[in-house]
Amino acid sequence: MAMAARTEVVPLVQQMIRNACVNDGTDDSGHESRNADLLRSVLEGPGLDLQAFELRPGRSNLVARISGNDPTAPSMLWLGHIDVVPVHEEAWTRDPFGGELVDGEVWGRGAIDMFNLTASMAIAVRCLADAGFRPRGDLIFAAVADEEDGGDHGARFLAERHLDAIRCDYAITEAGGMPIPTAAGLALPVLVGERGTLGSHLVVNGSAGHGSLPYGVDNAVITAAEVVRRITALRVPLRITPAWRGFLDGLGVPAEVAELLTDPGRIDEALSLLPPGLAKMAHSCTRTTLTPTGIAAGLKRNVIPDQVEISLDIRTMPGDDRATVKALLLEAVGDLADRVELHLGDEIPATASPQDTPLWDSLTRVARGFYPDGHLVPMLSPGGTDNRWLRPTGAVGYGFGLFSRKLGLEELAAMAHGHNERVDVESLHLATDMWSALAHDVLA
Repeated sequence: MAMAARTEVVPLVQQMIRNACVNDGTDDSGHESRNADLLRSVLEGPGLDLQAFELRPGRSNLVARISGNDPTAPSMLWLGHIDVVPVHEEAWTRDPFGGELVDGEVWGRGAIDMFNLTASMAIAVRCLADAGFRPRGDLIFAAVADEEDGGDHGARFLAERHLDAIRCDYAITEAGGMPIPTAAGLALPVLVGERGTLGSHLVVNGSAGHGSLPYGVDNAVITAAEVVRRITALRVPLRITPAWRGFLDGLGVPAEVAELLTDPGRIDEALSLLPPGLAKMAHSCTRTTLTPTGIAAGLKRNVIPDQVEISLDIRTMPGDDRATVKALLLEAVGDLADRVELHLGDEIPATASPQDTPLWDSLTRVARGFYPDGHLVPMLSPGGTDNRWLRPTGAVGYGFGLFSRKLGLEELAAMAHGHNERVDVESLHLATDMWSALAHDVLA
């Protein structure tokens, strides 16, 4: 790809960051139309068909297509989201919405989740169209809203109401592709599956009273604290999936360590022996997790509350479902069950795609063009991506990108939804070139 085209990705990422499309989980947040309009300005022109879809004003989705010339050929979708999670600005070294370019890195919320990939996809699609690329099967790029809160205004909306706009054989979204050094060369993870979600909350009941007279009052805050302690102390049954075994094999983990990390009865012994990022992966990729993420209580400082709400981020392993989660929560609260109401949200099951596909083979060939010593390894994503809506439609859905050697698993794990998020320019250029190479390998 021409150098001039590659450099366009940097200012595009910067402006996407500056547009501050913050999704706080409410219907009126996100304002993704800012980034959808920006991407439209980049993509408009000959060779691309553009469509816009909007469930709610301001929450736009943009779909671009280079039509194929063979209706029997496979189609490929590049799926990028255009919203970001909120920030704690005081904890950042730089303005999280400044999009500053400092020492070869673009700083800001969304830099790696996932404006780096969304912008590089858009630039690659525009450049392919400008070059007169005529694929056998359709090449589709979708920039979608609301990924950071489940996709109701974005990928889910499109899959359920406008499937023809994004229907495909192969779908690629975040993340993957971060180089991990091993004795056999660089391991490049591909997200072949992801855990399910069941966002829920608990209501802990007690009795109200005056803050100055606590004796004998059933303070719901005290009970809630014990409920949180019990949930975090709960030993959840472990599951060793083929993706987890394949990930360890691809990393070349020593046999004695791999034995620990695939033994449900011993895996937790090994967590403290691992680098922090890998330890988080090992923990979350082998069990359903129930994570308390918020507590709401109290009307006034001097009033003992009679009710406390505990928010839970619940991620389910393949094979676990709503009934599994309910049983786990009841086990955790134990003898406090009569004082705790369970409110389980909508269930989105875990999804996965097979590894033995033509898309996997194409990614292998393309990746080796950039990293000759690289090899793909399967990985289960601890969190959710928009592939959760594409896989049930019949698409093979992977998470992949490409990063420089400067950004590894540890750095990316720390920055995702964290502070001081940033991406280096080399990674942006690599990703842009990779998308173009993949289009030619799969569709030409």
